[in-house]
Formats: sequence, C-alpha cells, structure tokens
Amino acid sequence: MVSSPIIDLLKNQLPLDQERLVLSENVRYGLVLVDIINGFCTVGAGPLAPAEHNQQISEMIKEAERISKVFSEKKWPIMAFLDSHHPDVPEYPYPPHCLTGSDESNLVPALRWLEEEPNVTIRRKDCYDGFIGSIQNDGSNVFVNWVKSNKIESLLVVGVCTDICVLDFVCSTLSAKTRGFLSPLEDVVVYSNGCTTFDFPVEVAQTSKHGSAHPQEIMHHMGLYMAKGRGARIVNSVLAAEP
Repeated sequence: MVSSPIIDLLKNQLPLDQERLVLSENVRYGLVLVDIINGFCTVGAGPLAPAEHNQQISEMIKEAERISKVFSEKKWPIMAFLDSHHPDVPEYPYPPHCLTGSDESNLVPALRWLEEEPNVTIRRKDCYDGFIGSIQNDGSNVFVNWVKSNKIESLLVVGVCTDICVLDFVCSTLSAKTRGFLSPLEDVVVYSNGCTTFDFPVEVAQTSKHGSAHPQEIMHHMGLYMAKGRGARIVNSVLAAEP
C-alpha cells in the first residue's frame, strides 16, 4: 500500500477498523465478484484499463482467485458481475468501454476458469450497480433470486472499483436487505485486500481533459469507509476454517 502524509492524515481522521473473516461451514456464504474484467484490470485492454502494471490490481486479482477457488472447492455459490455496455448507451462521465461482445468485458485470464464452474453465475450488467443491473424486463431480479435460491446468509464482496461499482452494489444490497427483500441474508462483507480502484493522480489530472483526480489509495479507503458507514462489515483477512 502507498503511504504519504496526506494518506496517513486521512486514515487518522477517518479510521477504519477491520475484522478477520473465517469461513465457517455453519454459515451459508455467497461470493460476489464485481467487474474483475480486462477492461478495468488488464494493462492496455481499453480506455479504462491500467496503462501500466498496478500492484493493487494484481493483488486484488490474486486474492479474488484464491477465494474463488475456496468457494468452488466447497461448491459454494459465486456470482460474477461483468460490465458490458451497448455502444449507443453511454455511461457518463466515462468514454465508451467494456462494450458487449468485446474482450474488455470478459473476466481476466486468471479467472476465466470460473466460466466452466457449475457453482458460478455470470451476470453481465450495463450500469455501475450490479443490483440494479440484475433487474430483468419483467421486474424480477437475478441477484435477488440467486440469494434466495441459495439461501445465502453472508455475502462476501470483492472486485473493482471500491468506491464506484463495489460501493454502489453494496449500498443497494444493504438497502434491499433492510427492506426484507433478501431474506435470509444477514450481512454483507467487503474484503479490503480483494478490492481496489483505479489510479489517476492529481498531477496527471491537471494536464488532462479526461476527468478529475482520483488517487488510488485515498479513493480505495473512502470506498471502504463509506461501505462501512452503510452497514457493511469490512475485513482485511479471509481464511477457510480448519477442517
């Protein structure tokens, strides 16, 4: 993790206590992967992909792969949201990205094996929020049905971007849980080391016409802080229970 006086000050002023999660065999878990796709994570794969190697993105992919393997070995349910847009439907304020049918909108190579796993549900979405993106034309919701049909009690969330698509999905899910739409779901857990966001430093933004500054470590922390403020549990360690 990057450290600087500004980041240290932010974390001192907005402290974020994190827990450890041990995956108990007595709890019905579900894993949600948010947008771990080429267009956001693979160097040079599109206008919103990293231009060069990014350590936080690499670590996020590694942790997502590790946890996905644990879930698949246990045959626990996984849902993977993949950002997929129609070229005629822009997503302000970003340029066209992750177009439907392009490799940008596909899982990163390290996770492509998930497409063949029977416990995995792939959901392509055309907006930031996977909860909203799961609404069908008939009003039903693929994500809600997935939670209910698998009787999920605890939802573990990883992916990108911590402060955008991850946060939007977590907030909607928590609101739906509060309204009683997601029974038997009891808690939403965000794994901090399994999430990240993009890096657009202020010194780059000042000479660019393509958006506001978005320093990676600050915005990652803010996304986690906001998610916790909405009622999510934030964890910095996810371990399988000892047999």
